[in-house]
Amino acid sequence: MTADELVFFVNGRKVVEKNADPETTLLAYLRRKLGLSGTKLGCGEGGCGACTVMLSKYDRLQNKIVSEAMSALRPAPQGSGGARATTASAMASFVLRAESGVESHFSANACLAPICSLHHVAVTTVEGIGSTKSRLHPVQERIAKSHGSQCGFCTPGIVMSMYTLLRNQPEPTIEDIEDNFQGNLCRCTGYRPILQGFRTFARDGGCCGGKGSSPNCCMNEKKDQTVTLSPSLFNPEDFIPLDPTQEPIFPPELLRLKDIPQKLLRFEGERVTWIQASSLKELLDLKAQHPEAKLVVGNTEIGKFFFDREGIEMKFKNKLFPMIICPAWIPELISVEHGSEGKASSVEKTLLSAVAEHPDHKTEVFRGVLEQLCWFAGKQIKSVACIGGNIITASPISDLNPVFMASGAKLTIVSRGTRRTVQMDHTFFPAYRKTLLGPEEILLSIEIPYSREGEFFSAFKQASRREDDIAKVTCGMRVLFQPGTTQVKELALCYGGMADRTISALKTTRKHLSNSWDEKLLQDVCAGLAEELNLSPDAPGGMVEFRRTLTLSFFFKFYLTVLQKLSKEDSRDECGKLDPTYTSATLPFQKDPPANVQLFQEVPKGQSEEDMVGRPLPHLSAAMQASGEAMYCDDIPRYENELSLRLVTSTQAHAKIKSIDTSEAQKVPGFFCFLSADDIPGSNITGLFNDETVFAKDEVTCVGHIIGAVVADTPEHAQRAAHEVKITYEALPAIITIEDAIKNDSFYGSELKIEKGDLTKGFSEADNIVSGEFHIGGQDHFYLETHCTIAVPKGEAGEMELFVSTQNTMKTQSFVANMLGVPANRILVRVKRMGGGFGGKETRSTVVSTAVALAAYKTGRPVRCMLDRDEDMLITGGRHPFLAKYKVGFMKTGTVVALEVNHFSNAGNTLDLSQSIMERALFHMDNCYQIPNIRGTGRLCKTNLSSNTAFRGFGGPQGMLIAEYWMSEVAVTCGLPAEEVRRKNMYKEGDLTHFNQKLQGFTLPRCWDECLESSQYHARKSEVDKFNKENCWKKRGLCIIPTKFGISFTLPFLNQNDDKAGALIHVYTDGSVLLIHGGTEMGQGLHTKMVQVASRALKIPTSKIYISETSTNTVPNTSPTAASVSTDLNGQAIYEACQTILKRLEPFKTKNPSGSWEDWVTAAYQDAVSLSATGFYKTPNLGYSFETNSGNPFHYFTYGVACSEVEIDCLTGDHKNLRTDIVMDVGSSLNPAIDIGQVEGAFVQGLGLFTLEELHYSPEGSLHTRGPSTYKIPAFGSIPTEFSVSLLRDCPNKKAIYASKAIGEPPLFLAASIFFAIKDAVRAARAQHTDYNMKELFRLDSPATPEKIRNACVDRFTTLCVTGVPENCKPWSLRV
Repeated sequence: MTADELVFFVNGRKVVEKNADPETTLLAYLRRKLGLSGTKLGCGEGGCGACTVMLSKYDRLQNKIVSEAMSALRPAPQGSGGARATTASAMASFVLRAESGVESHFSANACLAPICSLHHVAVTTVEGIGSTKSRLHPVQERIAKSHGSQCGFCTPGIVMSMYTLLRNQPEPTIEDIEDNFQGNLCRCTGYRPILQGFRTFARDGGCCGGKGSSPNCCMNEKKDQTVTLSPSLFNPEDFIPLDPTQEPIFPPELLRLKDIPQKLLRFEGERVTWIQASSLKELLDLKAQHPEAKLVVGNTEIGKFFFDREGIEMKFKNKLFPMIICPAWIPELISVEHGSEGKASSVEKTLLSAVAEHPDHKTEVFRGVLEQLCWFAGKQIKSVACIGGNIITASPISDLNPVFMASGAKLTIVSRGTRRTVQMDHTFFPAYRKTLLGPEEILLSIEIPYSREGEFFSAFKQASRREDDIAKVTCGMRVLFQPGTTQVKELALCYGGMADRTISALKTTRKHLSNSWDEKLLQDVCAGLAEELNLSPDAPGGMVEFRRTLTLSFFFKFYLTVLQKLSKEDSRDECGKLDPTYTSATLPFQKDPPANVQLFQEVPKGQSEEDMVGRPLPHLSAAMQASGEAMYCDDIPRYENELSLRLVTSTQAHAKIKSIDTSEAQKVPGFFCFLSADDIPGSNITGLFNDETVFAKDEVTCVGHIIGAVVADTPEHAQRAAHEVKITYEALPAIITIEDAIKNDSFYGSELKIEKGDLTKGFSEADNIVSGEFHIGGQDHFYLETHCTIAVPKGEAGEMELFVSTQNTMKTQSFVANMLGVPANRILVRVKRMGGGFGGKETRSTVVSTAVALAAYKTGRPVRCMLDRDEDMLITGGRHPFLAKYKVGFMKTGTVVALEVNHFSNAGNTLDLSQSIMERALFHMDNCYQIPNIRGTGRLCKTNLSSNTAFRGFGGPQGMLIAEYWMSEVAVTCGLPAEEVRRKNMYKEGDLTHFNQKLQGFTLPRCWDECLESSQYHARKSEVDKFNKENCWKKRGLCIIPTKFGISFTLPFLNQNDDKAGALIHVYTDGSVLLIHGGTEMGQGLHTKMVQVASRALKIPTSKIYISETSTNTVPNTSPTAASVSTDLNGQAIYEACQTILKRLEPFKTKNPSGSWEDWVTAAYQDAVSLSATGFYKTPNLGYSFETNSGNPFHYFTYGVACSEVEIDCLTGDHKNLRTDIVMDVGSSLNPAIDIGQVEGAFVQGLGLFTLEELHYSPEGSLHTRGPSTYKIPAFGSIPTEFSVSLLRDCPNKKAIYASKAIGEPPLFLAASIFFAIKDAVRAARAQHTDYNMKELFRLDSPATPEKIRNACVDRFTTLCVTGVPENCKPWSLRV
């Protein structure tokens, strides 16, 4: 059968595709076929928003332009008793629709959208709304000028989300803006500058004229006689106003098509056929002919989970669905209505309308559905997902299915010739991912009933993170009372996350019919649920006690909510009065609009306008990043004969390789070759310590160990072929956890140790001794741009050019040269910019670049590889998990006199940088405290996990968190305020650290005092105590934490060779300057700061200076861009090069003092003076000996203090970050905007480390958490509601360029203030329940996830859910 032509529009231009393949996503088509690289691939599963585009289409049903590609809803029969959504294969969509006659649009994930779903749709990408070549759109301009773009990889997606919102709502509220970004992630900025820039679009977010009470009002400048502290990093008055009339129009050709009848469309791909049905009859006939066909509307499961569950399954589970039917055009399947109005609208909008129009007692269920929809997903998913798809995919953790089941919703199911209505009850889901529908049937509609008098309904969900997260447990609960009584007539308690399907607790509910709604019922129901909803200790998903406890906690919340509503309705108090301290437990989650302050010291009066040092200059690439013009590695246009590489990795943690069979892989179209260790012309041995291989030869030592690679004509063919490579193994014993390694004496090297004082004497003199263990989990870098390399062979003398996303050009060059057996001078490595790094691209990028270089060598053709997110997370390792065994001795006054800490880190299967990371942990085991008698030891655990590596902070955060953990226990044991104990033990100016380095310029006490004052710490502490007395089930905590972070590389095994940098300056005859240095740009603003440095040194405007890239043929043998020192090192090298140029120009300036820069340059050129210079700098006086505990490991220290307040929900473990105040010593800031951005970004990354991000490994060593659906980094809503950052004034640092300080890593640890505020709140909760024999000191490991918080808040519900673990039980996941 002949395939149809696919017709759609991109940025106003018509696209006609004659060979549309259903497996091609819009993202792949935009980037490869149309060359539009602004839309980025961040995760491939719709979880990060980097690929966001805007879609618009003409809706025939409403006779207007709407936002509704890829969805389906239909008009239901009228006069029914509730709200009815109709669904194609269960598909009623959450489409945002405008009022009649108003143009509407919606955001969508291009990585999930099959191009076949876009027939007659208009697509708008970031390139289509503005550019630096013509004019930036106001959205692009504002994110750039408000410093909301750092690495820039997420920026186009965020821009398009905001743009779509403004196309629908030109004057949104601040709340609309916040909600709009639920589907977007950013790893760099900490979100504050993005929200602050975009709130200028809000009708309630503009200037208050000095009349407002907001703390971030621009009139709140703090001044004294000598210094001005400025609170403004940008001036909103400089922004281009938004003019909605100037937006591109909907393509007229698509409007003209509205009167042409739609016909069935068929698209034939290599493996998949896509049929777009145009009528319900066609759809039912097709389903009868092809009962195995998948119906796809939003592809949020198939494309993620192929735009339905099958899309994630095609990608991640390698499943194939040969026939796909799309019902998105069928009128009967694209409406929602309530009552008899027949008004077309979205589910959300229709239910909101119903709630507004009907009495409360009729809309209990609707409000429950709306509560779940509020946190269901990001806008991009909501725009295209559909309720029916959510039902039919039968997810055991569906947010909505328990709600529908509990409400008694009715489903209309049809096939060719049949129609039936069923109630969604406990029989609807007979097994995992199964429903009652037959193969030929589709779900036509769902009817959600009105609630009745005396009927109450609630819905609850608990996840790791509130925004766009999958539930751990979700539920719908309904009770109907006998008329005029509080006796239960009907009770429905339905749960997701407690079995392999949505279930109803029938045993428990049936027992309590006719019972009164009182304390006895509460106790009996909770006991019944604890018994009925049991989970085995090895249940998939783990968190067994937490999930069981949540079922009881949710019912308790429901019980209280109903009690509260009953008491309002009936003043006779037949059901008992609600304890006022319990009231807050019934309140739904609410977050106040954000407020923020950034304070920095303005430049001195009289500083030249051209001198940008100290000014908040926006990131030099921000505008290009916002317009999609900034080039990242994978954005480089494809070469004509380019090939794609896919790695083949081990599925075993430790095993011998018995055989590798590539016969099936060779049958995949486009297959070129398979590479293994036998193909390497040079050495297969690689790694910093020659303990790694390019490809595993005979043995694999972790899941994800690279065994080989497949090369093919496209990334898709390479992926398919890689899946077909069959490897047989002989399993060997594997060591997964730190405890396993200790038990088996599996370590790298010998014990590291720092010791000072007399430990025995110290402990003998102590009044108290506390000992314990503390575990800190690992962390994935989750840079938005995964590892990427393009290798281009030059065809002569072994030359090769590599474009790599790496922080370490030198090691990339040397490892490739070693593998190919050629001198390093034949290998050119180039880095334009990275989409984030955070240490993850310091050494681990080489595992990709060496493999790609080999492929280019073998094939003689350019080869490209960009890792998928799941590959990247599996292969490249992350932050080291730590286990600490501590013992601390202290006096009754809180003074610490002795400390011993044994540190163990999970290094993984190679050494990499683990030794240096442990050394830094030992150097920071004191944090900021003077401890006279101290011993710290460190062991590197050799395990069968992917090698862990550098990550922002480099062991420092782990060492300091352990210090603050035992310090908090000292305070509790002494019964003293924690802030007093911390201050009492703090170092003073001139003190020696435990590694005998003298503290000079010790500004920490200033930071501490200023933070106490600005945060109003003591007043708020009283308020927290008051809140905790008045609220039983919500508790608040407040904590202030200092940090002292040493600045330099800690690499003694390289003889400190990394503390150096080179620079190269070319001055051209027109006066323009090309600046090259050894550092790489990954969003930290290094290039911007270096231009500022050169501008001041040369006394020329920044506009005359340009940095193109970092490359090994311009500045050789460079240090990796790491350890926060790149500004110090490269800035000083640039300064030296500038001095050389100035010295050469001096005679010409003397001859012509009134001349311009260009005049002097021209004169020098004509006089044959070199206008090119190099600069070099090495940090002086570094060198520490562990043997003698002497010498300086650090050049200086960066200091800071943070005070944070949180609120926890004791019943669910949820927490809100209410407020954070930070005071940071950054010396004399080179660029306050960049420095504050680094403070906020690092803090939020630390917030993820200490409260949110959790890597789950199976007992066999396989990583469960391989993408944003399962691994949660902080989102827009995770940041503190009030977020203030102040840069300490008048604190120049004479040891770095222009008196500045390093800032990239030091602020990250300050997020520990959130962790300890949570612990403070948990302590308050535990103190309230004294009848459970709880100890005052309790263990709370990091991260403080909802699971750990809830389990620590011991109460009558947790005690009912204690789950015994049999000795031979294999849990779902291990703490590694």
